[in-house]
Amino acid sequence: MTQATRKRQDSAEEKTLYVALELSKKSWKLAFSDGSARRPRVVAVPARDWECFEAEVAKAKERFGLAIEVPVRSCYEAGRDGFWIHRVLLHRGIDNIVVDPASIEVSRRSRRAKTDRLDALKLVAQLIRHHRGERVWSVVRVPDVPDEDARHLHRDLDVLKAERRAHRMRIQSLLFTHGVDQKVGRRFLEALPRLCQWDGQPLPTSMQARLVREHQRLQAVEEQIRELEKERKTLLANSQTRPVEQAKLMAQLCGIGTTSSWVFVMEFFGWRQFANRREVAAAAGLTPTPHQSGDTSTNQGISKAGNPRVRTMMVEIAWSWLRHQPDSKLSKWFWERFGKGSARQRRVGIVALARRLLIDLWRLLEFGVVPEGARFKTV
Repeated sequence: MTQATRKRQDSAEEKTLYVALELSKKSWKLAFSDGSARRPRVVAVPARDWECFEAEVAKAKERFGLAIEVPVRSCYEAGRDGFWIHRVLLHRGIDNIVVDPASIEVSRRSRRAKTDRLDALKLVAQLIRHHRGERVWSVVRVPDVPDEDARHLHRDLDVLKAERRAHRMRIQSLLFTHGVDQKVGRRFLEALPRLCQWDGQPLPTSMQARLVREHQRLQAVEEQIRELEKERKTLLANSQTRPVEQAKLMAQLCGIGTTSSWVFVMEFFGWRQFANRREVAAAAGLTPTPHQSGDTSTNQGISKAGNPRVRTMMVEIAWSWLRHQPDSKLSKWFWERFGKGSARQRRVGIVALARRLLIDLWRLLEFGVVPEGARFKTV
């Protein structure tokens, strides 16, 4: 004999209110749903007005017939606002997730309707599917406040170095317009009055004044770069936190310097927990992207879906690894596999080497396993 399965009776504790936030500068669009087939409720609230937000949550619970104590689950797309909204929602007792915008399903039609209301409805529908066990998008891992704050030093350095390069190129470009080829060094201002145009005449007065101002901005940027590098050096010498210790350990390997080890730890290894090597490669966007349909099968290259700073730095370090770690297992594998190929094949192979090297660095920091054949710097 067969027994009929008893249907589960919904209770107030099992019900949930779902809310999706579509953010903008002046107002937020909120889409509420209780997970049933009922039509979602969409409202607009002023940006950063949390009293109004709480009032709309209470109205939504009343409309869907939910008790005051039912849990609330929310989501929003990662963007300019960062993670402060996520922290506010958690502080208010709301189970929130931050979603990778590039992983959200969209229609493949050449013309599709797009409004904030439609985006909010799409988000809340996928939020329900996500909490029911479906894999509909990628969830962003939110760092803690100290971990997020530690990333500002090297990111500010990257911005300042780009500004320094821009100032130097601007000075050289201005000189080129008058037929002058002059390096921009420390004594540039001393040599400026002696520079002559193509006809032997001195540079125009306004041009010289502009070059002086541009060089002063360049000197200000270089001074800030020196200060930040000094601050990083002090942290490496005095701090004993786990991320700093990891950076010092990684910097002991030949081919890896202070800048690269700092970026790898503060952006990647210092605060993220990885379950396996596949997660490590995927978080850096170094995993392959196949395209297969019927008898056709092609490789579209790496996904580039992870941290761009880590991915770029990892490719640079892979070239450095070949030079400074020629006897390592990874270097020997690269030359056996791609050494006899063309320059293009070696550029493809260096990405594969970067992926394997990143995984080996993770094993070094997490389990203490030194890459096979790798050498440490001698003091």
